[in-house]
Amino acid sequence: MSINDSKSTHPHPVTALCDEGAQLYASALSSGRIARVEVKAAPCLLEFALLHPDPDDANWLRPVPPSVALAQRLHPIEREIQDRRRHSVELTESFEPFMAISALTPAPTHAITVLEGPNRINAALNLATAECHTEMLTVQPGGRRSEHILSQALERDSPLLDRGVSMRTLYQHTVRHSQGTMAYVDRIAGGRVEIRTLEELIERLIICDQTVAFIPARDDQQVALELRHPGLVQYLIKVFEQLWRRATPLTENVSYDHTPDGISGVQRSIAKLLIEGHVDEAIARRLGMNVRTCRAHIAKLAAALGSGSRAQLGYLIAQSGILGDDCH
Repeated sequence: MSINDSKSTHPHPVTALCDEGAQLYASALSSGRIARVEVKAAPCLLEFALLHPDPDDANWLRPVPPSVALAQRLHPIEREIQDRRRHSVELTESFEPFMAISALTPAPTHAITVLEGPNRINAALNLATAECHTEMLTVQPGGRRSEHILSQALERDSPLLDRGVSMRTLYQHTVRHSQGTMAYVDRIAGGRVEIRTLEELIERLIICDQTVAFIPARDDQQVALELRHPGLVQYLIKVFEQLWRRATPLTENVSYDHTPDGISGVQRSIAKLLIEGHVDEAIARRLGMNVRTCRAHIAKLAAALGSGSRAQLGYLIAQSGILGDDCH
């Protein structure tokens, strides 16, 4: 095996020289040279320029003094540190005139701030969470959540609860069937955490200490609004409290009443959205389920009402009376 062949199976940084390489380098320093054949198993010694060819005999390698090797490695690091220090000084000097102006006038509190992109949204949420001291209210529509999102939520919420902040969260009924979400709930469950569920929710909402609220500004979740206007925040708190009173605690079973025709509460909700003109994808999103599950419920609803087509289904829903006064 050549030195180049060993390279791909022997990677490591120079700051963590392998045991074999360290022993061979020490041996080369003690004896003044080392046979080239001995370092085939530790190509890192040549890659990191700790050995160089013997000018008198190509079969031997001579060690580079450690003081020289260290200086070669430290030089680019020290240069980078100096560059960063110079850059920080330049930044400070460029902002100094503006800091002087700002010191003369109090910083305004922006009632509405547009946050574009996941990084800026998460940064604002992390800051608001870090500054939260009493209570956080959240509305989390939808069903199953990805492990990445749940991991981010756990990382953000755990320190909050450790500080004694209380939390009330509204989910949709569908999360009761999501193992990942229920596992997250178990991790944060405690005396200061209350969770309830509803069949249908408004869009995502987060409120911290009754002073700042976050809402989505676009359906793709790429833009959010940070609201600090007291009137807006209080209005959103009232919306949350109204939903909270109607919701079912997660520790209690949800009662799915059926009509004499066997139509469930979920299917009645779907029927209401159907006659309002919503497509399957929109219905699924509003009820926190996937499209396949939504269409399965629509098929059961059609079978229960004896519908042979989508157009006929809307008519039969209106005539059946399953929605009571809601369809008029």
